[in-house]
Amino acid sequence: MPSGQQARAQAAAITPGRRSPEPEAATPAERVRALFGGHRLSPAQRRIAQFLIDHLTEAAFLSITELAERVGVSQPSVTRFATSLGFTGYPALREALQPIALSAVAGAPDEGEKEGERRLRNELQSAVDAEIENLTALRRVFADPDRILDIGRELARSVPLTVVGLRISVSLAEYFAYAARRIHPDVRVVTRGGSVAYDGLLQAREADGTWVVAFAMPRHAKETLAVVRAARGAGLRVALITDLALGPLVDEADVVFTAGTGSRLVFDSYAAPGVLSAAILQAMADADPERTQLRLEKYEQAAEQHAFFLDD
Repeated sequence: MPSGQQARAQAAAITPGRRSPEPEAATPAERVRALFGGHRLSPAQRRIAQFLIDHLTEAAFLSITELAERVGVSQPSVTRFATSLGFTGYPALREALQPIALSAVAGAPDEGEKEGERRLRNELQSAVDAEIENLTALRRVFADPDRILDIGRELARSVPLTVVGLRISVSLAEYFAYAARRIHPDVRVVTRGGSVAYDGLLQAREADGTWVVAFAMPRHAKETLAVVRAARGAGLRVALITDLALGPLVDEADVVFTAGTGSRLVFDSYAAPGVLSAAILQAMADADPERTQLRLEKYEQAAEQHAFFLDD
């Protein structure tokens, strides 16, 4: 008789190639980010990209001079940014942005509706609403599960598997590693930067590890970037879980999964990164079901023998 967790592992197995029959429409911000996807951008270009994302409805109608002044870059920088994305120049980029900006305006509730909503919601409800939006965006990402399944197979094969999370990201790394140890034979955690991190990465590579899972939530630490670069330098591949769509961390990673964080309260909340982590863990379990079931069975035997848990 399988344990509750063994049964869950079997029942929740992800179906390869099973896409949602009707993919949900991307938000305007997601459509703008898609224009930048796969392009390596300089720091100045990333500033332009972030401005366009944050101020879409205004920025899509600015002249090249106005945009350069608002971002604090030169006009040639704006032109190079547009051409680096494959456009003939800034006018062509602006032409691509304007329909997206107009759809954002058309989809926004009128001011009366916004004000009514503000009166009905308190700050805590607004924080929950923001997390619901993050989860909705993640749901669209999951419309095609094959990318999650692919990384699950890669991580399952990496023995050892190293999990990195520094500063505020420690909690996510610890959760992921704790769960991964139930289904994976050798999971190592790096929660400190500097030489301690380098030692752990070098040892993992010498033991034939191939992958690192790195968590990077805001505020994004320079130490995290240094560890990611060190991992790549040691010959390890990096799967990055972050809220970022652009930036040096994204540029350094081999695979990036983006999930928004809740920022309405004094400290961020991580509903979407938590669900994304659980999905990758499920994909790892699916990658080697025999190993998964065997390890879960052994864990349940140990838990029963040593009375780890209360009888709820």
